[in-house]
This record gives sequence, structure tokens and C-alpha cells, in this order.
Amino acid sequence: MVVFHILIIYICMISLYALKYYKVTIYFSFRFSLGRLDMITFDYYRIFYFVAKYKSFTKAAEVLQNSQPNISRCMGNLEQELECKLFMRSNRGIILTPEGKKLYKHVSIAYKHLTLGEEELHQDKTFEKGIITIGVSENALRLFLLDKLEIFHEQFPNIRIRIFNHSTPEAIRAMRANLIDLAVVTTPMSLKKPLEKIPLSKCKEILICGPKYSYLTDTAKSLKDLTEIPLISLSEGTGTYDLYNKFYIAHSVPFTPDMEVATTDQIIPMITHNLGIGFYPEDLATELIEDKKVFPINIEEKLPIREVCLVINKSSAMSTSVQKFYNFLRNSVS
Repeated sequence: MVVFHILIIYICMISLYALKYYKVTIYFSFRFSLGRLDMITFDYYRIFYFVAKYKSFTKAAEVLQNSQPNISRCMGNLEQELECKLFMRSNRGIILTPEGKKLYKHVSIAYKHLTLGEEELHQDKTFEKGIITIGVSENALRLFLLDKLEIFHEQFPNIRIRIFNHSTPEAIRAMRANLIDLAVVTTPMSLKKPLEKIPLSKCKEILICGPKYSYLTDTAKSLKDLTEIPLISLSEGTGTYDLYNKFYIAHSVPFTPDMEVATTDQIIPMITHNLGIGFYPEDLATELIEDKKVFPINIEEKLPIREVCLVINKSSAMSTSVQKFYNFLRNSVS
């Protein structure tokens, strides 16, 4: 019942904020109980959010510019309608009951989304302001995007940028769900319409090792020569894991990493501590090789060349700020 409730709340909140600009005050939300729909005002959930956030009826009343008795009355009504206790009073104020915590978990997400939406709508509709939400894989960020962001931010300092750290598959799923405006990720990737990829740059990876395995650098080695050496890889489900799994299979060698890590950055300390060998972007390994912290292993098989790509959703309209950044990235590689 609570999940159903939250879904209706979310829909109602979106409608309420859209109508707010026309100075229409609407109170509505629904409760399903015993085959009928009862009315609960959206204000109750808004008040609940602030009471739960500050754990204080008095503080919530100050923020909402309301009276404390009225806040308490509204929360009493909400508890009656939901037929459960949401708050418990203590010497330090109030605490949420298990039911209150469950409700707050959902209501806070909805409220934050609505606040973000309202913030975006209030932005000046010029190229100088706005918000861009980007899903970025770790390698794409370090190999390509950071330099571009520096230049873009200098040109448009008032445009706010939100970066979400995703693996390539995670970023693709976020694009499909319209949770992000753009994705900048590395291949391989599997896309279906309306998603589209635009190549931005190429990147090469090399096989590296720590001091313990530096003897492997004397001569070129095949993948089969290295099957007894511990292999470190990104975890299953990432684009990098899928890439090298197919690469090894194509050369009739099983891909069985001895250690899997969550991020590329975690590969280096494991290699320098002689826990195994691993593939790493060449551009990021250059300084480490010069400092003799890691050593490149020359392998006979030709390693696949990867691309950093921009992913867009052709079915979604871009805001002026997103369009500006999209054009900036396209022009920077043309």
C-alpha cells in the first residue's frame, strides 16, 4: 500500500509543481484502502518531509512559515489516514518509526527530484545558464572529458554540471531511462534506437606489471604464455571485462581473472604490489612507466583499439545548455 501511495504522490507532486507557475493551488493525493480512494492533501507529505528531515515540528514550522500546532495537527491527520505511527517523541525531539523511515525514504527522493526540476525550470533560458547531467565512465573522464570540461567551464562558468560515475552499461541504462542528459563512455557498447553514439577519440591499452613480474618484459609474450600469471581485471558486467573476455576467446585462451576490481584506479596499486598483471590505458600509464613503478609487457596479439564516445538519446529534446555542450564536444573533435 505504501508503494502505491508513493507512486501516486510522485505523479501528483509533478503536476502540482507544473501548475505552480500559474498560481494554481491544488491539494490532491490518493490513498487506496478497502476498494476506495480517500483524499490526502499533498501538503501533508510536504510537511512530513520537513518534519522528518529536521526531526522537529518546531523547525519544520519555521521553514514552512507555519505554526507548530498546525504542523502537529497535519501530521496527526496523516498518521490517521495512513493508519500507522510515523513519529515517536523523545527527550531529544522526535524520531521516525520504521514506517516513518520507509515513507521518508521514498518521499525524500520524490521531493529532491521535484526540487531539481523546479531549479532547472527557473534557470535563465540562455546559453549562459542551465544544468547538464552527464554519465561518465572512469576512463572516458580521465582520457578525454576532463580537459574538455575545463575549457567549457571557462567559457560558460554559470552552467552547472553534474557528473555521475557509471560503467558503460550503467550509463547506457541511465540514458534509456532518461536519468541523464548525455553519456561519455568507452567502447564496447551495445546500443538500440533511439540511442546513438558519436566517436570522440581513440584510446589504446597496454598490459603492465609490477617489479616482481618485470622479467616478462624481456621478450614479446603471447596470451597463452601468460595463463599462469595472475590477471587483474575490472569486474564482470563492465565494458572492459566484456572486451577482454571476447579478445581472449578470439585467441582460444580462457579469460579467467584472478582478481576483479570495481574501478580502473584500483588496478594500479594491485599491480605495483605485485598481485598480478593487468590491462591499463597507455596514456594514463606513461608517467608510471617512466618512474619505473610499472613495466609494459609486449604481447604478440594485437590489442583492440577502444573509442571514447558521446551517447545521446535521439528521442529526447535537449535543453539549451545541453545542446550547447553537445555542440561544443562535436566541434572539439571535428
